[in-house]
Amino acid sequence: MHAYDAGLLIVRLALGLTVAAHGTQKLFGWFGGGGLEGTGQFFAMSGYPSGKTMALVAGLSETLGGLGLVLGLLTPLAGAAVLGTMINAMAVKWGGGFFAPAGVEYELLLAATAAGLALTGPGRLAVDRRLPVLRAHRLLHGIAAVVLAAVIAGLVLLVRD
Repeated sequence: MHAYDAGLLIVRLALGLTVAAHGTQKLFGWFGGGGLEGTGQFFAMSGYPSGKTMALVAGLSETLGGLGLVLGLLTPLAGAAVLGTMINAMAVKWGGGFFAPAGVEYELLLAATAAGLALTGPGRLAVDRRLPVLRAHRLLHGIAAVVLAAVIAGLVLLVRD
């Protein structure tokens, strides 16, 4: 094992568990979250059509993307799921400046880390190492995933008021 494999594992665990926890707040109301109903109302107030459906999409993207990162499973797509969700989160909070709690610094850090993992791959301590197509991570996989995240996030933002 190389030092970068251990480092990538730590980054994947920290990002993946954090984002998955946020997803479960949206889906199930765990950890003080609003569940689908409360999160759906927030999405509707933020200009998204079908707030509850958008809450479901965001919750699933965060939960499944986060768990994918934790496991190192389909890492480029897991990173893309997190990145796309964070692009939308930054758009919602954009007028609040840079620094938390009203600003976008937290979401930007999560988005950049997700994009970085999509581009670099999960390292050797990952399920992807057992999958023939992803065993040897290719930069092209990461680039395609980041572009996919940006395009889908952009399309979602187009339907927002």
